Amino acid sequence: MAGWLTLMLIVAVAGRETTRELNVFEIMELRSVLGFFMLVPLIRLNGGLAAMKTSRPLQHAGRNLVHYAAQLGWFFALTLIPLGQVVSIEFTMPIWTAILAASFLGERMTVWKVFAIMLGLVGVAVIVRPGVTEINPGQLIALGAAVGFGTSIAMMKSLTRTESTLRIIFWMIVIQGTAGFIPALYAWHWPSAYAWGWIVVIAFCGTFSHYCLARAMVHADATVVVPMDFLRVPLTAMAGWLIYAEGLDGFTVLGAALILAGNLLNLKTAGPAAGART
Repeated sequence: MAGWLTLMLIVAVAGRETTRELNVFEIMELRSVLGFFMLVPLIRLNGGLAAMKTSRPLQHAGRNLVHYAAQLGWFFALTLIPLGQVVSIEFTMPIWTAILAASFLGERMTVWKVFAIMLGLVGVAVIVRPGVTEINPGQLIALGAAVGFGTSIAMMKSLTRTESTLRIIFWMIVIQGTAGFIPALYAWHWPSAYAWGWIVVIAFCGTFSHYCLARAMVHADATVVVPMDFLRVPLTAMAGWLIYAEGLDGFTVLGAALILAGNLLNLKTAGPAAGART
């Protein structure tokens, strides 16, 4: 999870820089293509393409199409609202992950998890303040992306029960690259040397961050692993302040604090997952 945290923080900055020049569909497609070639050495070391064969193609397709849509929303939101606010709203993700994991994966819904959900919803309301201020479309897009990420992570947790980490990432790249090919071709604009540098960063960090996340889920429940990511809220807000001089209003800080406090309570009853796969 420390690997996921570090790499996703870099992706947030790289995404902001790249969207200044390129369409989101193009960024996503180049991320998938470059990510595939970066993954080839690991694939060859683990049995080649034959080892990537899966008995759960529909589950891979469903998970990755949901995740692809959420990623598109996340990159769009980066262009509309400050980094800190995007990440703060994104951290409603554990709410949706916990609900889905309890409903479909049999994970236990404790009092602490229920309390985390309640605090998370209050935190979002504080940040967005519906009825008090005009809601920015970027906030709604970020919230929709968070729901998509939560759904994707619950589906990934299900896949880790039968699929290797490498196979999960392989199919993520293949399916998302296929889904985005036509939109990327339509919106294609040849990147400058500056944009290419950031695209390579996005491809590397985006690919191997998910490798780290999938490995973490092999060893613990989704409702335990995901809240550990909350350090990304203050770190991303700090990056936005240092790099882009973005300020955070008191409501965003309070809302993020409520979401963070609630989800950290999940760790109170955390325990190791059984039957870890490699």
